[in-house]
Amino acid sequence: MTTNEKTPFKKEFDYAAEDFIHFIQVEKGLSKNTILSYGNDLESYGMYMDQVERIQGLSNIMRIHIIGYLKYLKERDLTARTMARQLATIRSFHQFLIREVDGMKDDPSLLIEIPKAPKVLPKVLSLAEVEALLEVSDSSEFGLRDKAMLELLYATGMRVSELLSLNLSDVNLTMGFVRCLGKGSKERIIPLGKLAINSIEQYLKMARIKLMGKKQNDALFLNHHGNRMSRQGFWKNLKKQAEKANIQHELTPHTLRHSFATHLLENGADLRSVQEMLGHADISTTQIYTHVTKNRLKDVYKEFHPRA
Repeated sequence: MTTNEKTPFKKEFDYAAEDFIHFIQVEKGLSKNTILSYGNDLESYGMYMDQVERIQGLSNIMRIHIIGYLKYLKERDLTARTMARQLATIRSFHQFLIREVDGMKDDPSLLIEIPKAPKVLPKVLSLAEVEALLEVSDSSEFGLRDKAMLELLYATGMRVSELLSLNLSDVNLTMGFVRCLGKGSKERIIPLGKLAINSIEQYLKMARIKLMGKKQNDALFLNHHGNRMSRQGFWKNLKKQAEKANIQHELTPHTLRHSFATHLLENGADLRSVQEMLGHADISTTQIYTHVTKNRLKDVYKEFHPRA
């Protein structure tokens, strides 16, 4: 058999994997990155079952084979988080096979425990750091734009991809809300505070028309060419702003999202409201911020209690 020729198992596997990917694209509306991750996970899984375990057919995959695959991943120093994602993909795939393929009755992944990924607490800015970051922009069209973007990010907790995809029609400054499309094209409405509204108004009145020039563009935030601002452009500007604000630790576009959630919870917001504003499908994703606030409370207690 030549290196390019597929075994009967690999042909069967690839055909089923293609059907599965089509299913999650059409039925679940997952993001392109998530679908790409599923595809990569299944490619690795199929290659292992074909070349290492020498499986003869999909129905021959057993629990011991999947455990062997997880050991194979661990030997290659993959993180527990990556292994957990791989197993989740495998489980979804086998559940799909049971529903869609005649003769497939058992899920060999069902009783395998998902490796626990360590909880990584998000880094957040202090209130003083947020204030410094939001006040360093100058009064040029670029400064007004950057301030409006940062104010909007901190006011809403939006992902950067959501921020950059906003159009003029998505922002209602009179009513004080912004509409954005999150993961899986799920729409959510987020309220805006006065400071964010003022910054966006200043940008629209004094800066956007200069940036747009003679072009016609519905994008809310524009670069110096009059086109929609890119992730790379935003990231570059954010680093400059952080340097001006003298923020010493690492600052990523997601830091303002984390800070938004943490500061809301620290000031008494309920978890369900924060979940809705962040666009988390599962509240367990939002709960990581409660660990941040608890750690902050411990630090405050140790610093200020006379008998701590």
